[in-house]
Amino acid sequence: MKLLRYGLPGQEKPGVLDAQGRVRDLSGHIADVGGAALLPQQLQALRALNLDSLPLVAGTPQSDLRLGPCVAGVGKFICIGLNYSDHAAESGMQVPPEPVVFNKWTSAICGPDDTVEIPRGSLKTDWEVELGVVIGQGGRYISEADALSHVAGYCVINDVSEREYQLERSGTWDKGKGCDTFGPIGPWLVTADEIPDPQALGMWLDVDGKRFQNGSTSTMVYQVAYLVSYLSRFMSLQSGDVISTGTPPGVGMGQKPPLYLRAGQTMRLGIEGLGVQTQTTVQA
Repeated sequence: MKLLRYGLPGQEKPGVLDAQGRVRDLSGHIADVGGAALLPQQLQALRALNLDSLPLVAGTPQSDLRLGPCVAGVGKFICIGLNYSDHAAESGMQVPPEPVVFNKWTSAICGPDDTVEIPRGSLKTDWEVELGVVIGQGGRYISEADALSHVAGYCVINDVSEREYQLERSGTWDKGKGCDTFGPIGPWLVTADEIPDPQALGMWLDVDGKRFQNGSTSTMVYQVAYLVSYLSRFMSLQSGDVISTGTPPGVGMGQKPPLYLRAGQTMRLGIEGLGVQTQTTVQA
């Protein structure tokens, strides 16, 4: 299933994409795409629905029908840094002996095609296409062998980052990661049963039509199952938590010379089987 949320910001309703690429309304079955709706038993009930019997929503998704972030009420937005060895190299950093963990504030979350704001005074706003992992069944001290059974599904994330704030302004990375609009999520949450191997997905990102990132989740240093298990040692994972798992090389900071976003540019990014995002940058 491809679960989604459609409508104006703050007024999104739950939906599902049918076989013809049209949106069907799920409001009669779940309150929203998030929390308890992502538990295994609820997802199983949704899979049993006849999608053709659900109300058809007018409009074409990502055209004249806005899609919101594909998960509602995210409790934790957890990110993993330097999780591709070639990206670590372009950043001039060592592959870490354990996963680097930081946060994006949930106020950064926006829809997959919403505008991305360049913060006031920013000169180093950057892009990062990443695989998002959405937790279904929560837990603590999850074994690596069981970890993927705790995943509700996967989505595309653009881990927009302000590099000066992240690396040059003291403190933790969070300062440059959680600005408003720095967390586009979607277009849809693809349930885990449709992604048999999350470590075999091509991923890419263009800026103004030029390809900068072209990688694969196969080159992750720490893979999805390990990350879910690892994070659960330090916190309880809960339904609807989102994990952004790192980016392949090709970010602006790694260009020679470095290249950063300015207002009026367009980012387009996608992951195999998970859809495409398009964002225009504007000045905050």
